[in-house]
Amino acid sequence: MSWNKPLLIVAALALLVGVALYQRAGERSAGPVPAMAGAADLGGAPVAGAPVIATPTPVTDDGDTRASPGAADRRRHLRREFARAPDLYVYLQSLIPAARAGEADAIWLVSRVYEYCAPYAGDPAAYAGDTRLFGEMKLRASAAMVAARERVSRRCARFAPEDRLDYQTILLRRTQAAEAGSLAAEAALLAMGEPLDDSKAYRRDLADRVQRSADPEAYTALAPAMGVMAAGDDAHAGQVAGSQLTELAWQLAGCELGQDCSGEGPLMTNYCANGGICSQDEEQDFQTFVYDAAIPRQGADVVDDMIDSLLRSEGVPK
Repeated sequence: MSWNKPLLIVAALALLVGVALYQRAGERSAGPVPAMAGAADLGGAPVAGAPVIATPTPVTDDGDTRASPGAADRRRHLRREFARAPDLYVYLQSLIPAARAGEADAIWLVSRVYEYCAPYAGDPAAYAGDTRLFGEMKLRASAAMVAARERVSRRCARFAPEDRLDYQTILLRRTQAAEAGSLAAEAALLAMGEPLDDSKAYRRDLADRVQRSADPEAYTALAPAMGVMAAGDDAHAGQVAGSQLTELAWQLAGCELGQDCSGEGPLMTNYCANGGICSQDEEQDFQTFVYDAAIPRQGADVVDDMIDSLLRSEGVPK
């Protein structure tokens, strides 16, 4: 992947900061994790403005709902709201009733809020200081990175260190979501190196199930596991796996299926705020950015073929 040198410098610094924040958060949160840890462990009245969740919706192994079209629409709405909600603390409250009732997708989205807000919540003051530092560096990506980090700060402003949005809590929620039937959570666990089952047969079958599912969340969640992590892994022989380009192909396929890949969406925000990989045009979507900055010109056709292969499956739009 041919990122330019300034982007790589910012990325390295940002990743070091992220690791430090996670370590500090982990030191503060030693001990057992509560049943619904962090800001989700709320027993009082709901936050004003938080929408009410209806009856939980069972989910199949391939991520498709077994409920009415109205329930499926609600599921899509909650996913869209994760990307759009200006206050993720309020959004989180809308998930709690269904998450406590064991709804797989609600627990998965709780874990996504935790992951998105963890770098900020671990130490808000340090996060703000780091944001100022990146702005003062005056590199080509600095302005975009500051904007992305400020977006995270605004959306996560009501979270604090005592909410314990750390790695272990995220892992716990994702495991619960996967065991309840969330395919996206299963995929994310594999990408975290914590699969429900580490056998070759399971890992290969999981990639096949994600491909059949047409679930954009599952595609995006699985992408890191199908990149360099899968290089030389016999479990993924013959699959789209094993390089930086294959990871991008899974992410781009997720965009094709409806994942929010806009310039201010969670995917672009994560790359920029936490990795320093930013577009100079804050409105540029993930697909355009990848083809402009990440894929060698001669590799574009290869990636296009990979995406076509991923979407060439029963139930997936061609």
